[in-house]
Amino acid sequence: MKILVGVKRVVDYNVKIRVKADNTGVETANVKFSMNPFDEIAVEEAVRLKEAGKVSEIIAVSLGIAQSQDTIRTALAMGADRGILVQTDVDLQPLAVAKLLKAIIDKEAPSLVLLGKQAIDDDSNQTGQMLAALLDWPQGTFASKITVTGDGIEVIREVDGGLETVALTLPALVTTDLRLNEPRYASLPNIMKAKKKQLDVITPADLGVDVTPRLTTLKVEEPPKRKAGIKVADVAELVNRLRNEAKVIP
Repeated sequence: MKILVGVKRVVDYNVKIRVKADNTGVETANVKFSMNPFDEIAVEEAVRLKEAGKVSEIIAVSLGIAQSQDTIRTALAMGADRGILVQTDVDLQPLAVAKLLKAIIDKEAPSLVLLGKQAIDDDSNQTGQMLAALLDWPQGTFASKITVTGDGIEVIREVDGGLETVALTLPALVTTDLRLNEPRYASLPNIMKAKKKQLDVITPADLGVDVTPRLTTLKVEEPPKRKAGIKVADVAELVNRLRNEAKVIP
């Protein structure tokens, strides 16, 4: 079984995000970037499936600027076999990403696609669902456990009411949640080996996909700071403040 894993280069989760002075976006100059945490979980799950003898090849795919090669190399150091970078300077939106991934999947024909449930930079949580729709594949989103069962997989997914188990026939798409696993750290020998692994660089034009943005960001602002809370002496004072100050009760 071949697995394709999507990995995205994002601002590291430990970095405090700062909005640009002109409100056109967030500051990315001289900022540390790393692999999206949910994508790390997807790579780890693919590697574990390979170690269990369920998978023959893992392909790590990233889309974006040339520096995204570093993100792919991280996935290769974790255990992926080869990488593909769709290089573009265009700010890719979820639908464009889904179309590019579909074009790669049509060529590579993997049995399973693993994506992080969302990226921490835009929190869209759209690409996996859009890709499954374009492929017309069964999907299991927010996976907290994945089990290979013969010619299919069983996915335990997190829903509002608790856990839901779905059985999917292959090929299928799964998006990973935090509780699926804890990603490993790449060892120095594996980091050195990753430098020699195959990494192909292509463009959206090579795949015949138009990635022109369809949405326009008008303004980016920091959320308003919350006011400090106060303590009240008794229920009567609480009701009085809710009625006369907050005006949330008549």
